[in-house]
Amino acid sequence: MEREPYGLGPEADAAGDRRDRVQQWAEASDDARVYQAAGNQYFSWPAPRNVWGPGGGPAPRALASLPPDPAPALAGREERTAALLKHLGPEGPAVTVVTGLPGVGKTALALHTAHRAVGLGLFPGGTLFVRLRGYAPTGAVDAAQALEALLRALGVRDADLPPTPEEQAALYRSELARRAADGGAVLIVADDASSAGQLVPLVPAHPAHRLLVTSRDALTAPDFRPRLLPLGELDAPSAAALIATALAEVDPGDPRAGDEPEALERVTAQCGRLPLALTIAAALLTYDPGLRIADLAHELSDAGRRLGELRYEDGDGRAFAVRTAFDLSYRRLRESDARLFRLLSLNPGPDVSTEAATALTGRPARETRAGLAALARACLLGEHPPRSGRWRMHDLLRLYASGLPADRDEREARSRLMRYYLSACEAADVQLRADPGLPSDRFPDRAAALAWLEAERPNLVATVALATAQEPQTALRLAAALSVYLRQSRHLHDTHAADEYVVAAALRGGTRVVLKGAGPAWQRGPLPGDGVIVHSAVSGAVQRGVTPEELVQARKTKERGQRERTRGHVSEAVATFREAVDTYRLLGHPRGEGRAQEALGLTLHEAGRHAEAATAYAQAFGAYREAYDLLAAATALDHLGLALGAAGRHAEAAAAHIRAAVLFRGQGDPAREAAARRNAEQAARALRGRRADG
Repeated sequence: MEREPYGLGPEADAAGDRRDRVQQWAEASDDARVYQAAGNQYFSWPAPRNVWGPGGGPAPRALASLPPDPAPALAGREERTAALLKHLGPEGPAVTVVTGLPGVGKTALALHTAHRAVGLGLFPGGTLFVRLRGYAPTGAVDAAQALEALLRALGVRDADLPPTPEEQAALYRSELARRAADGGAVLIVADDASSAGQLVPLVPAHPAHRLLVTSRDALTAPDFRPRLLPLGELDAPSAAALIATALAEVDPGDPRAGDEPEALERVTAQCGRLPLALTIAAALLTYDPGLRIADLAHELSDAGRRLGELRYEDGDGRAFAVRTAFDLSYRRLRESDARLFRLLSLNPGPDVSTEAATALTGRPARETRAGLAALARACLLGEHPPRSGRWRMHDLLRLYASGLPADRDEREARSRLMRYYLSACEAADVQLRADPGLPSDRFPDRAAALAWLEAERPNLVATVALATAQEPQTALRLAAALSVYLRQSRHLHDTHAADEYVVAAALRGGTRVVLKGAGPAWQRGPLPGDGVIVHSAVSGAVQRGVTPEELVQARKTKERGQRERTRGHVSEAVATFREAVDTYRLLGHPRGEGRAQEALGLTLHEAGRHAEAATAYAQAFGAYREAYDLLAAATALDHLGLALGAAGRHAEAAAAHIRAAVLFRGQGDPAREAAARRNAEQAARALRGRRADG
């Protein structure tokens, strides 16, 4: 039998240094043994038993420490929940980081999925939760503090914590390994991490365990390569469901979501479908049961005040605000990245290319790309699609960035961006016009020019609108450069918008506007003095000081002619189309004149008045040539050929069709080129047949 005092060894007895400390003894007999671990005595027979003295016993363990599941069914996150469950399964990676912009619902997804995983029996060894407060103004929890918290949760007493972080990490790994052997896999959830350094010591060595992290940053490092699971805003139905569910939870009889579906849709759009913003909107509605959703939508309609309205504060002083969430991420940015973030809000369109961002910053392209990547890692920006070189900012983040203090060079940055869009668009326009006298160094061929124009179209039209108020001459030139592309691509809404901006810009700037020449000798650019060459469709109208209302009236006249033609009133339609032709001609609007002439030609052709129709088509061709709309001119030529053929003038018809085919080919329209060549062959056969008969 052995008898050992606990806490006082022989040296202490000899010195008489007992200091009123409690003594305890344990006795073991036969094959039993006494051992001590973590400040507790364990007494073991071949059939183990534990005996603790006064004040002893194991430290309590917190192996079910997950906060409550935020929602039994997380709206719109079914796909991401399934993906995360797979990551947490036996074949998944050791570490998964759920990443996304502030307020996107990362913690809700992580907790919801963790509870699902526990319910499925994936983690019989328990769950641990630690909040790292990576973006808190008071400072983040560092790795050593996180390790101490996790070790306490695993049952290690403070007195037994090793003195160094390295020893604590070793004990943490050892405790998890022992847990894997005794109880099974453990899930560690680390919420709100801001750096890889916080996480590296928390990675479990045993392959059974999983570390699930949430972060606003896409955290990676040479010694930390987790699986990233990006999280975006909700789709429209899920966003509406989030608010509707919140209202129903508070009051199942609340009718507002069902009674005001359109207003609910407006609110979700104004919230950018961001879960934090949607949750605040729902809280505002539940706080005031009499508040109509339409009234909330009206309050949020002012973009300048929207972030201020998306705030909720309860009676205890707890506040929830979208702006505050954004502030915490913005304050962590380096100054160069923060400047880039502010400048990106100056781009008028929905996304921005790396080239355009480089123009904004005035810095080297490589430096700008690095800044964009840093903002993307911070989830304040996204590259969509990946590796495309096109970057998009969430609508609410864009509002936030635009409200930050302006940079001293903001005006010059905006001017640099406009100059970039103008120079690139004019180079693309040269390729579309295929003018051999105006070579382009920027785009190797027509396809490249078209691809750039299609990608940048929303930005270019928005830049015309922006420049109309700030740099009218830039607006005029940019609209002119866009003219052919917009009409060939049938972007009619953008075409009409650009036309109206041109008129407004010219009238605002008092600019002398001239179309110089036509055909291959056509040129664009600044004229001597204060003039500028612009889009021919409105140049004459601008010269005469014509208002947009006059242009609208001319268009209405043409539309009235279309209605008469549809009703079969040929004489009325012909008279109305001729009135429209005269009106457009007086306004100096050759493209409008061309359209009215074509409509007149079609009406006459259908009425069997082929010679008159041919005259109208020929005049339409001339008007389109003046407007330098070569695709429309080719169409008018093809129609001219059909009218000439119907009038029995087959040689002239074949020539018109061949000329149309050449123009279609130059404009990159092989389908209509082939149709024109078929029309030419038919005219040639008809001519040969008539000669044979003669």
